[in-house]
Amino acid sequence: MSVDPQHLLRELFATAIDAAHPRQVLEPYLPADRSGRVIVIGAGKAAAAMALVVENCWQGDVTGLVVTRYGHGAPCQKIEVVEAAHPVPDAAGLAVAQRVLALISNLSEDDRVICPAAARPCWRCPPKASPWPTNRPSTKPCSSPAPPLAR
Repeated sequence: MSVDPQHLLRELFATAIDAAHPRQVLEPYLPADRSGRVIVIGAGKAAAAMALVVENCWQGDVTGLVVTRYGHGAPCQKIEVVEAAHPVPDAAGLAVAQRVLALISNLSEDDRVICPAAARPCWRCPPKASPWPTNRPSTKPCSSPAPPLAR
């Protein structure tokens, strides 16, 4: 019996990707108490898939906004999913960053915020809108303002 090495490697790769998919691994890391209002924000290629897991597991009120790379959306019903350019941010990513800042600016003590994915280049704030210090190294995308948008 002959095994096609390329086919075997592709199957192994697909199995590994599926095993790491948020629908397989995220739920145990969510808070045990899943009642009350939660606002989901996030950015990155897995942000939409992670938002969908939170949306499906949460028992209370769910809202939010995530941005993901074009082609990586998910069918969320309560959390808005926006697709934008990655790794160089475009106008869609910039607009979402500004909207997320507005979304989390009026939180109450009872609100919970879940950010299931790290902020990636598709979710950047212009320097004037960034709430983070500008004296941090640029190797930390969450902590420094975005470079100018590519034209």
